[in-house]
Amino acid sequence: MKNVAVVGSQWGDEGKGKIVDWLSSEADIVVRFQGGHNAGHTLVIDKKVFKLRLLPSGIVREGKISILGNGVVIDPWALLAEISEIKKKGIEVNPSNFMISESASLILPFHQEMDEIREIAAGKGKIGTTKRGIGPCYEDKVGRRSIRVMDLRSKTNLDKRLETVLLHHNAIRKGLKKKIFKKDEIKNKLLKIAPSILKFAQPVWLKLDQYKKERKKILFEGAQGILLDVDHGTYPYVTSSNTVPASAATGTGLGPDKIGYILGITKAYTTRVGSGPFPTELKDKIGERLGKRGNEFGTVTARKRRCGWFDAVLVRQTIKISGINAIALTKLDVLDDFDEIKVCIQYELNGKKLNYLPTITEDQFNLKPIYKTFPGWKTKTQGIRNLKDLPENAKKYIYAIEDFIEAKISSISTSPERDDTILIEDPFKA
Repeated sequence: MKNVAVVGSQWGDEGKGKIVDWLSSEADIVVRFQGGHNAGHTLVIDKKVFKLRLLPSGIVREGKISILGNGVVIDPWALLAEISEIKKKGIEVNPSNFMISESASLILPFHQEMDEIREIAAGKGKIGTTKRGIGPCYEDKVGRRSIRVMDLRSKTNLDKRLETVLLHHNAIRKGLKKKIFKKDEIKNKLLKIAPSILKFAQPVWLKLDQYKKERKKILFEGAQGILLDVDHGTYPYVTSSNTVPASAATGTGLGPDKIGYILGITKAYTTRVGSGPFPTELKDKIGERLGKRGNEFGTVTARKRRCGWFDAVLVRQTIKISGINAIALTKLDVLDDFDEIKVCIQYELNGKKLNYLPTITEDQFNLKPIYKTFPGWKTKTQGIRNLKDLPENAKKYIYAIEDFIEAKISSISTSPERDDTILIEDPFKA
């Protein structure tokens, strides 16, 4: 059996929540390794909808252990609210089935405010962040001034750590003529919730080492998508963490050699939330139709997603960057009613053909997609669970995608429901 890392191969919102939930039936441990509560996952189980933001998707399954690794940034108030919310739906969350790394950095109120201040000030040049404080918190982490979960154990230590971080933030706030934050006010708020957070705190790297020795199956759950990676994405229109599967090792403390299989979740078309380049975006009735059929609204922000045809150039690039072994193709059923379906197989830039996404932002905005057109299948695929039952034109589309992206498709999702999935290759047994 192999441990499996699940990542998004596009700009996020590929349906990772459902696939992770589906795979977690085989896993013992489900671990989030980066991102924060800006990354929403929607699960539909027996027609009951669960909208998760920080909690790993495995939390809805009985007998599984869910973990937030050190690479995750945690808003402690948002986490406690999410736990309270999911408990009302009958899901148990306690220290025996949920833990957080004591090394994880905390998102504090001034992080969220700074996120909002910057986004508003950017005007037309805004990145399109969720304004949840993710970026400023990662900045503090890299700047060695963040408050971490373990800091809540000591009033004295917390006091010193707050002095350090507020020295930085209040200096900026004064320059922007914003109200400064008072140390004691934040400290008291943190101490009030400290017991509720600390009961879940563990040295996650040590627990994972133990589970490894016990031959437990570990599922690593990525947030966002590889095209939002701070190094490999459409910079600067990216998130503030590395979303590639290599982060499953650094964001948890388990060695990279223990990640046996990498599954890239890939939507059968392309979507993007927020600002930034999007070569295959459709600003017409077809784009509107894709969005309506796919219910393309953000889980966390409810923002309308931009929609376009499948971009095989981008997916092939993310596969090569991240070492994806196979992809899980999601939302195939959204394409059921289209007469024809297009796939971008190349770009044109200033009269030249390109087979990759250029690094320069200006060039990314000026790319013209070169399409290959496929006939639609005009037949319902929703709920199909066997490959042979798919219409022929749907199969041709799937096989063509495999050829273009130079990777195999190991599963196909045909609805949001947990069991409406065609399994071709089991990642745990491949």
